[in-house]
Amino acid sequence: MSVPVGILSAAHVHAGAYAAALDTNADAEFVGVADEDADRGRRLADEHGTDYCSTDELLDRAAGVVVCAPNAAHRDRIEAAAAAGVDVLCEKPLAADPDDAHTAVAACEDAGVRLGVAMPLRFSEPVQRVERTLDDGTLGDVHAVTGTNRGRCPGGWFVDPSRSGGGAVVDHSPHVLDLVHHLLGERVREVYAESGTRFNDIPVEDVNLLSMELGDGTQITLDGSWSRPDEWPTWGDATLELHGTDGVATIDCFDQTLLRVGSGGDRDATWPFWGSNPDRALVADFVDAVANGREPATTGQEGAAVAAVIEAAYRSIDRGEAVSVDYRDE
Repeated sequence: MSVPVGILSAAHVHAGAYAAALDTNADAEFVGVADEDADRGRRLADEHGTDYCSTDELLDRAAGVVVCAPNAAHRDRIEAAAAAGVDVLCEKPLAADPDDAHTAVAACEDAGVRLGVAMPLRFSEPVQRVERTLDDGTLGDVHAVTGTNRGRCPGGWFVDPSRSGGGAVVDHSPHVLDLVHHLLGERVREVYAESGTRFNDIPVEDVNLLSMELGDGTQITLDGSWSRPDEWPTWGDATLELHGTDGVATIDCFDQTLLRVGSGGDRDATWPFWGSNPDRALVADFVDAVANGREPATTGQEGAAVAAVIEAAYRSIDRGEAVSVDYRDE
């Protein structure tokens, strides 16, 4: 029997990818789109042959929803789903405010529903290969990690701090932070961060560098900048390099590409991606979690931990010094 799943807000740029993943999932029934912007919601629904409906109607139909709202609206959407007894997969970050993240987690726990966070890079084949390498001890003890998640400025509500909670730090750091926590089994203990606005005329940061230390002393650096021009051959990157006592492992999540050269367009050269689709794997995991009453791959608690690191990064930027991460559950 198919699992009824809907999309609750189509504001995020990833909403279309999740809709396509629902279309192709034989175990899911895409039952509708609810969106505060009627034109946007109807457009997504029409593209995928499903209904545009109100939030209440969608929550009546669905056993699970994918929340793709602006960051500041995540908590309200999650609480509404929890009150209706509907499982949630929320776009990252779980919240821009760690207090909102913990409130959302508590609402789902109290209602007995599952809460997952959309971290598709866990399903990337290069990530999973390195995860196996770490499990078998090939690298020895990892003592240093460098990471990047650099892309183009998305514009829209992403550059409105009242809706996004910040700029490139809150948008691009979560994926790599989640991978570090997941792969190494340690949380970030301390953060020193710097940021600036160099490439775009916007009220939030578009460049940043986070220098971090894990609980076991491992050193981490992360560049999560919106530093790619519109003419760049692809949207951006997501990389990690792990340095261990017995070896080094490199992850490039989107290196499975072809070089395509054309003419007459804004970008004459592009790098089309041909690798496995982590968005489809993410949605498939959520559908299976709803069907079998288990936790999704990335839990709400893990999403709240990432939100705490992001909040610490912004405190560090404001103070100009390293700060400790307040996880609120320790």
